This record gives sequence, structure tokens and C-alpha cells, in this order.
Amino acid sequence: MNRNVKIALVEDEPYNLRMLGGMIKKLRPGWEVVQNFESVKATVDWLHTHSQPDLLFMDIQLADGLCFSIFDQVPVKSMVIFTTAYDNYAIRAFKVNSIDYLLKPFKEKDLEAAIEKFERFRNLS
Repeated sequence: MNRNVKIALVEDEPYNLRMLGGMIKKLRPGWEVVQNFESVKATVDWLHTHSQPDLLFMDIQLADGLCFSIFDQVPVKSMVIFTTAYDNYAIRAFKVNSIDYLLKPFKEKDLEAAIEKFERFRNLS
């Protein structure tokens, strides 16, 4: 059973945003990207006023701070796959809604494995 999954991308580097969005579209063409965010502030503002997506792909270091401050400002109900160049935040990531932690640059097969883990958690496979 593969239902329409709503996702949001939190990434402040346009190249990485395009790469991630393209990989997701290729791997899960039925999934809907409901929003892209470049900052902590934009993410928090949107999460306060909209239904939360099923899954967030989240970079850790954003233009206006660390993404962990999002979790301090709004209750995040979405599962999270972190996509980052920094390995030193892995432990902190798993204290929030993280189901995987991908180090940039990651391969498509790594993203596929993270997506499959999300689907197992959500009973979508």
C-alpha cells in the first residue's frame, strides 16, 4: 500500500535542494513536496499555521541557525530524515523525530534505504 506522502524539504543551499528534490521525485514520483524552507524562521512560521507533512528532509545548519531550534519553537509531529555535511550532530538528531541521518554527499541508494525505513515505520511498503 503506497499512499500519497506529503513531504517538506528544509535546505538552504539551492544546489542541494535541487539534488534532493530530484532524487526523491525519481525514487517516489507519487510523493508530494508541499513546501521548501531555507531557514529556521520560515520553517517554524509555516509549521505553526499548516498541517504538518508526513516527513521532513532537514539540513542541520541553516542560514539563520541550527535546525534543532525548530523543535524548541514548535511541536514537530513529522518524522525527519536529516541530510547534512556534519556528522557531529548525529546523537542530537536522534533525540528528536529522526529516523535516519544521511551525510552529504550521499548516494541515491542511501536515500532509498532511508525512505524504505520511513515506509516501514509508517506501514507504507
